[in-house]
Amino acid sequence: MREYVQIVTTVPTKEEGERIALELVQRHLAGCVQVVGPMTSFYWWQGKIERSEEWLCIAKTERALFDAIERTIIAMHPYKVPEILAIPITEGSEDYLEWLREQIAGARER
Repeated sequence: MREYVQIVTTVPTKEEGERIALELVQRHLAGCVQVVGPMTSFYWWQGKIERSEEWLCIAKTERALFDAIERTIIAMHPYKVPEILAIPITEGSEDYLEWLREQIAGARER
């Protein structure tokens, strides 16, 4: 049985998010990537609390493609330590999951 996940990362600009999204979709590593924002993030960095405007990228994919997606995001990402998290999809519409399978099938053929 295939395991599906949503992989999330945050970026400082909409353009960065769109660049990563396009790369993941063109390479069939994700069936869909949504770029959502702007949002405000608060976090600790180098001993102090930071506040930044960010954009959230949400990639729908198969768990087996996580390593390839992680490498792609790291190579393209402007942050020294980018957020890259996989969130399991425990249920989903069978029609949507079939569509997702078809979109990411090309990644397995490479």
